[in-house]
Amino acid sequence: MKPKVYIDGKSGTTGLQIYDRLGARTDIQLLQIPEEKHREENCRKEFLNQADLVFLCLPDAAAKEAVSLIENPDTRVIDASTAHRTHPDWTYGFPELSHENRMAIANSKRVANPGCHATGFISLVYPLVRLGIIKPDLPLTAFSLTGYSGGGKSMIAEYEEPDRNPELDAPRQYGLNGNHKHLPEMQKICGLSTPPVFCPVVDAYYKGMEVSVPLHGSQVNGFTPQQIRDMLFAFYRNTSLIHVADAVAESGFLAANALAGSNELEITVCGNKDRMVLISRFDNLGKGASGAAVQNMNLMLGFPETEGLK
Repeated sequence: MKPKVYIDGKSGTTGLQIYDRLGARTDIQLLQIPEEKHREENCRKEFLNQADLVFLCLPDAAAKEAVSLIENPDTRVIDASTAHRTHPDWTYGFPELSHENRMAIANSKRVANPGCHATGFISLVYPLVRLGIIKPDLPLTAFSLTGYSGGGKSMIAEYEEPDRNPELDAPRQYGLNGNHKHLPEMQKICGLSTPPVFCPVVDAYYKGMEVSVPLHGSQVNGFTPQQIRDMLFAFYRNTSLIHVADAVAESGFLAANALAGSNELEITVCGNKDRMVLISRFDNLGKGASGAAVQNMNLMLGFPETEGLK
């Protein structure tokens, strides 16, 4: 029997992107609530409990409420909101971190999908700490450039307004209070003593993301950029959606939208023995959101990990 899958919050950006990845699949039964009933709690509750797996594409408070409506002990949940990413009873949905984490996702009833900025940061910093390249008490800084689709429907409408504010034509830094909502998961998953100084920037292109972590040579225990590149390559060698660039980048440009439309993530190491930058590039709606959610669904339902993602 085909597993039943329900997207709660299908009309949002993440929900629509998940639907795009699942709509043509014949190995699942995609449940769809009638449009006129999607705000009726009893109807939503019925769908939430009827499904074998539920995607929650909702604001944090609404995601917590949806979880409270699930009484079926067999219903499995992937939450795309921030609500449960550091919750001890939820599995963090980043399978590439280790074989153990991949198995935990496959066996979990509750999986928290990573944040987009956090995905880029963790893909770089988690292996640095685990491999002993940097110490967990090292103060870090991260810069992240993203397309405007990451801001959801309201920001998309703002950027696509014909008579939009001219200030939207330039990159805009935000999260200026230093308390971005992805910081707790960045710190916890990487095992850092303190969260990084995080500088997110949104620009006037639809999708694509580039997260950079700068490091001094004195901070990486004597490793060169090429050695770090080789260690990251070995760390991710058995993964399907994370790749390390073939060589250390020495010149040229790296476009933040180069992987738009992809479900993959690419890591590049740049610089020299004194100053280096580690960069992850991916689609904020792909590996940064909906692609990652479908990857987790595949693991939880016993499908090939990249089914529907190539």
